[in-house]
Amino acid sequence: MDEKKFISILAVLLIFTSMIVYSIHFIIFGDAEHILSYFLLHLAFVPIEVLLVTIVIERILDYKEKNEKLKKLNMVVGCFFNNVGEKLLEIILEGDVGNIRDYLKISNDWDDKKYKETKKLLKNFNYNIDMEKIDLNKLKNFLEKNKEFLLRLMENPVLLEHEEFTELLMAVFHLTDELHRRENLNNLPKSDLEHLKNDIIRAYKLLVIQWLNYLIHLKNNYPYLYSVYLRTNPFNKKSAVVYD
Repeated sequence: MDEKKFISILAVLLIFTSMIVYSIHFIIFGDAEHILSYFLLHLAFVPIEVLLVTIVIERILDYKEKNEKLKKLNMVVGCFFNNVGEKLLEIILEGDVGNIRDYLKISNDWDDKKYKETKKLLKNFNYNIDMEKIDLNKLKNFLEKNKEFLLRLMENPVLLEHEEFTELLMAVFHLTDELHRRENLNNLPKSDLEHLKNDIIRAYKLLVIQWLNYLIHLKNNYPYLYSVYLRTNPFNKKSAVVYD
């Protein structure tokens, strides 16, 4: 049955049932004034009931639903960084010629304000890499090895709620495709290296921002995982997972 037709029939049945009950009440007690008073009293409460249901309760449910989706999404983001993201950052960082490492020596002293300031800075940061220091064959092999994993991530419906992370995956896919289509990555002309450089920087910037976002999530929700990520910070050359 069509949904609109079903709702219309249901509405008519409910109104008809209500009229029958009121009629039975009048037949038994014969008090039309009481019925009218009772009807108007409950009718007056309807706007308040609508307010409670549609605004208060609905917003609470939406908030809970969004939190659940956010948790699932961050699980996907965590899988990405554990399997691909961190290693990809390490490979690109080999050619980094900026001072980005100075801004991401994160410690337990960092609060929400510090993260917010750093995130703002990194969004406007002048990312730059030296292509001679990037091992393109290593990068290509790594991305092709994980292409199936990345495809599975893209198929996850949860990602529809996260435009920034989807943009990151698209940038990584594009870089993978560019490298895959070049059979020989040695002795590429400068113009082609410049093109690849722009593709790498695009993915690099999005990686850095998402990595920082994920750390903020861990800090606020999973302190034990946050501790691991601080000790394996790819931007800190002195980081070590083993406690001294």
